[in-house]
Formats: sequence, C-alpha cells, structure tokens
Amino acid sequence: MKLLFLLLLPFGLMAQPSNELSSGSTKAMAFVKSLNEVQQKKAVFAFENMNRYEWHFLPAAMVGRTGIAVKDLDSLQKENVHHLLQSYLSKEGYTRSKNIMDFEYLLKEMQPQNANRIPENYSISIYGTPCQDSIWGFKFSGHHLALNFTIVKDKIGFAPFFFGAYPAEVKEGAKKGTRLLKDQEDFGFELIHSFTPEQKEKAIFQLKAFTEVVTTNSQKVGPMEPVGILANAMNPEQKIILNKVIAAYLLSMPNALANARIKRIATEDMNAIRFGWGGDTEPGKPHYYRIQGKTFLIEFDNTQDNSNHVHTVWRDFNGDFGADLLREHYHNSKHHL
Repeated sequence: MKLLFLLLLPFGLMAQPSNELSSGSTKAMAFVKSLNEVQQKKAVFAFENMNRYEWHFLPAAMVGRTGIAVKDLDSLQKENVHHLLQSYLSKEGYTRSKNIMDFEYLLKEMQPQNANRIPENYSISIYGTPCQDSIWGFKFSGHHLALNFTIVKDKIGFAPFFFGAYPAEVKEGAKKGTRLLKDQEDFGFELIHSFTPEQKEKAIFQLKAFTEVVTTNSQKVGPMEPVGILANAMNPEQKIILNKVIAAYLLSMPNALANARIKRIATEDMNAIRFGWGGDTEPGKPHYYRIQGKTFLIEFDNTQDNSNHVHTVWRDFNGDFGADLLREHYHNSKHHL
C-alpha cells in the first residue's frame, strides 16, 4: 500500500538513532541497580517467566500486577522508571502514558469513595538482565495503561499496547475539555462520516457497539472475522483519513518500531486492510471500530459511562510479546551453531 506509506511519513515518524537502544538498556539497568534486594525480588524475573505474558488494563487494586508499583518507589527510583519509559516510547507515547497515570488523581477527586482510585498504582517488571543479555524486556501496567516491550539485540517489540481514558472528555473542573485520546476518536468519526451510503453499509458491520474491545487482555490473538470496508474501496481522500487513524496509534511507538510498522503496512496487500464500525455514528453514543490488516489489529471502544470512557488496543498477530523477533533470533542462532 504505497499510498499509505507515503502519507504516514508527514506525521513525524523519523528514524531512531542507533544508540537509543543501548541507552535504553543502560537506563533499565540503572533502575534495577537502584532497587534494594527485596525490591529486586519483586521487580526482576527471568526472561522465560510466563508472567511476562500476563497483562491487564483494569485498576491494579482490582486485578493484581506482577512487579513493583511506582507508589512504592522513592523519588530517584521513580525518576529512573520515567527515564526508561522515555527511552522506549515516542515523545507522544510518553506524554500520553504520563497523562493517563495522572488521571488517577482526577478520578480520586471525582470518586473519593472508590477504593480502586490509587494514584501511582502502576507496576513495572523487568525480564532478563539489561546491558548483559541480548534478549530482555519489561512491562509497565496499571489502570488504562499496558505497555509490553521486548528487546532483541538492536530491535524492539512493542505489543500488545493499551491506552484508555476515563473520562474520555472531562466535563467540568480545571481540566474541562481535556481528551487524552482525541485523535483516535475524532479521526474515526471523520472516516465513517466521509463514506457514501453504499460505503457506510459495508463499513458498519453491526448496529450495536461492543461493550469492550473484543480481544480484551488475551495473551494471544489471531485475525478476526474480516468485516468492514476494504481500504482499496476508499477514494484517495478517505485513504488519507484512514492513514490519520493508523498514525494516531503509530505515534505512540518508539520511532524505530513505528518506521518498521509503516514499512510492513505499506507492503501489505491492499485487500487485507479493512475498517469496520459498530454502533452509533454520532459522538456521545456507544461506538466501536477496528482496523485489521494481515499482521495487525487496532480496536477502539467508547460505550461505558454514557459513552465517555475510551479503550484502545494494538495487537500484532505474529509479534505480540516480541514473538516475531524471538523466532528470527532463535532461527539465526540455530544456523550459526
């Protein structure tokens, strides 16, 4: 899909300097070394530990997390966590992550009696030994935020990743009008409203929105039913809007990975990428969309709390938890024996 590739380039996805990965490993090791022995037992695991595949987006007080929570770290250790996140997220991705974390303070004000509203209740787990092992990873997870990283030599795997926001739009107070996932929602509406009646009939595959992203927190997902309208059934202007929707997700990725994903999307069969919509087509009412290609899936959902509660997820069918990078690494290692 050459048009998709060319149109995604203006969204600021630039090549990542080669030294950023080694810098990130150094920052991960700095975090590990800042922990005392008890903390390290909580936060550091062997890379093969199966809890690497466990993730969720509900509040940690409702669904427990592995690792050590930010709220239980001292100021230097917290700083090290943020340096690590900045190394493996784009500027937009880090800002979005931090804003989602900060929303827990807002929710605590809005719902003072809700025991699940605990600021800084976001946990980090390290897998393997950064700087020493050629394969290692980490995950960072809490309410409305789940980030899973796998580092294999000079490559990054970053999936699944989940961003959510409640309220999707702050209705009152000092943060009135704030929308943490504005582009993901607005570009989706822009695309569905751009369709002709005939195109809209293809795009809308069900009249009722799902109450949650369909893949939830599954450890492994495969291609879903091919629903919605094909990208090659869209006119050039509509393809530009589709590109904007996809770019809204790509912009959170580390730059090196975002560029790799652009190239993969650009070479996908035009017949493989579909945009499907479920639910109402007006803001403020329950709505859902998905974008699916041969190798990836995006889901967006806004149905809860009077359609003011957004969940979004990116899945790689062959690359969640770095599966594709690990296969390649082990295959190459076997041939070098």
